Amino acid sequence: MIDVGQATIDPALFRETLGHYPTGVAVVTAMSEDGIPEGMVVGTFTSVSLHPPLIAFIPARNSRSFARFRDAAAFCINVLASDQEPLCRQMATAGAAKFEGVRWRPGPLGSPVLDGAVSWIECTFEEVREAGDHYIVLGRVQELGVARSTLPLLFFQGGYGKFSTGSFIAAPDPELIQAAQLAVMFREVG
Repeated sequence: MIDVGQATIDPALFRETLGHYPTGVAVVTAMSEDGIPEGMVVGTFTSVSLHPPLIAFIPARNSRSFARFRDAAAFCINVLASDQEPLCRQMATAGAAKFEGVRWRPGPLGSPVLDGAVSWIECTFEEVREAGDHYIVLGRVQELGVARSTLPLLFFQGGYGKFSTGSFIAAPDPELIQAAQLAVMFREVG
């Protein structure tokens, strides 16, 4: 039997390695006990279960944003669209100005549903569990919808981008490769 014990992992190498896996970008929103809209950007949103319908996100334990809405009755996952990078950056800042100029409407349970998001999923808290320096937050889906059928915002290797649908994939063929190279050459010349 192998004793693995506690491995020492370089945090920079950990981030770099996991940065080679693209993640979607979402904003978790809720109303604080004071009736103030709160939000935080996450790249750790995932579906968990269909029966019952559960999702999860994973905020840092020291997140002040999460602390402000942890006791809310409900929260909403807003999946950002590829053209919403400025909104993402605004929501990622610290302070009270996150919602300044941001258009939103209350979801069925009162959580902010952001205008222009691809989709929204409003949930109640099912469980919040400590996991290292983060929490795993399980949410029970109560309401959801696709608001705009468009490409989502992605985070990959430290930058934002979008997925390209209908990617052209072809089997390696010397004639096809030569034709593509000629097309690129003519496009650069023209």
